[in-house]
Amino acid sequence: MHFPVYIFGIHPHLFFESLAYFIGFRVYLLTRNKERIPLDKAIWVVVGATLGAAIGSKVLYWFESPVKTVENWNNLIYLFEGKTIVGGLLGGLIGVETAKKFIGWTRSTGDDFVLPLAVGMMIGRIGCFLTGLDDHTYGVPTSWITGVDFGDGVKRHPTQLYEICFLLILIVFLIYLKRKQLGWEGLLFQLFMLGYLMFRFMIDFIKPTPHPYWILNNVQLASLLGIIYYISLVLKRQTEKRREIHA
Repeated sequence: MHFPVYIFGIHPHLFFESLAYFIGFRVYLLTRNKERIPLDKAIWVVVGATLGAAIGSKVLYWFESPVKTVENWNNLIYLFEGKTIVGGLLGGLIGVETAKKFIGWTRSTGDDFVLPLAVGMMIGRIGCFLTGLDDHTYGVPTSWITGVDFGDGVKRHPTQLYEICFLLILIVFLIYLKRKQLGWEGLLFQLFMLGYLMFRFMIDFIKPTPHPYWILNNVQLASLLGIIYYISLVLKRQTEKRREIHA
């Protein structure tokens, strides 16, 4: 296979990223709980999520190499060319919460985003894989049977495919919980974020990105903060639920 793999003459990253946004939004409209939030308010939540994700993905990217970012503070191409999924997720969370405060909505809306996010991320990672070395999302060299030669004669971990497989397993597990009606409103999103952030924290140890924060890179540091936040959120809700039962 020759990388990048163009689709109908279109660069794979552009093609699949555009497809991810389109299909992800359609999945959200089709699967969202209509009784949880009206469509007019749901659109504002989506707007908040989109803007927050766009900002968060850029800001976290700038921390990949702080020295390089400072050196290129006036280079618009450098500042706007990169982005990270973890930054997008965490930024999207802030955007959603800000939008909810703006429209005066207090109920959890996260569960409606789980399937659209997972589908969109899996589609996007296909584009990352087909882009090859230019995308910088591959893993370190490996002798594993899963190793893929992206065009330079070196077999590397196809971390993009690992992520797709992980998301498939995670979404099947969360759909099972939803059908069994286990937990509380918002739990599915909390577990999705917790699971994905744990995965990214671990998988980034086999990515050849700079690790300027002791042994961690920017994504791992952000993932660790997110993991701590969501663990505390789940434990707090469990405690509240036990109190409700005893009461």
